[in-house]
Amino acid sequence: MFNTGLDNLSEQWFEGQTAVVTGGSRGLGLAITSVLQARGASVCIIDNNAEALAEAAAVLDPHRTATAFADIRDGEQVETALAIAQQAFGPGIDILVNNAGVVGTNGLTWDLDDDNWGLVLGVNLDGTFRCCRAVAPVMKDNGYGRIVNIASIAGKEGNPNAAHYSTSKAGVIGLTKSLGKELATDGVLVNAVAPAVISTPMLDDMTAEHVAYMKSKIPMARFAETSEVAHLVAFLSSPLMTFSTGAVFDASGGRATY
Repeated sequence: MFNTGLDNLSEQWFEGQTAVVTGGSRGLGLAITSVLQARGASVCIIDNNAEALAEAAAVLDPHRTATAFADIRDGEQVETALAIAQQAFGPGIDILVNNAGVVGTNGLTWDLDDDNWGLVLGVNLDGTFRCCRAVAPVMKDNGYGRIVNIASIAGKEGNPNAAHYSTSKAGVIGLTKSLGKELATDGVLVNAVAPAVISTPMLDDMTAEHVAYMKSKIPMARFAETSEVAHLVAFLSSPLMTFSTGAVFDASGGRATY
């Protein structure tokens, strides 16, 4: 097991800041939420799993945690969730981490049905777009903001038997680059993280063969721990990040080749 480093986070990068983390109640999202809070942020978690939201709230700082039940595929629900964050912590939103995602059912491209394709693209790409669309004007008006989108190495390379997931994450990378340019002079930075496989419950939705294939592609011969990616996300969300936008930061254990 890897040390989360939470006991050593003496630098309060986010004191007085408000963060919104989608899918922040489980796996990587909960790790990101925990690190942001440890460095001083108040965090609103958006998730569509009420039980997971309650469980996350029980282990986080109650004074700096808000929860919003929402399906990010629905623009109105996204707006309602952001209003909850603003009611809890004030009108400004300083950080948005678009972490919510699904992998769908593995299969050859010609065997993917519309429902499977639509679910993965709807959550991973459409949901990220809707959250960015809602938050970007708030950050632009405030003259400051950090948006971090969780992409994937699959969005760069394309994984076989996962065309829907690979396509959605490639779209997230394209969205990141476009939005980063649009906000480049407004004090709002937009970057993406492209992990290889992370040890989260999402692996349970994949076939054993697909999991083995992905591990075989990683030179470090292991999956990432959530804490390793969460600390990178925290840095990209911080005031220390000042001259990178529209960029993709790999966390691939050496898999990334460009």
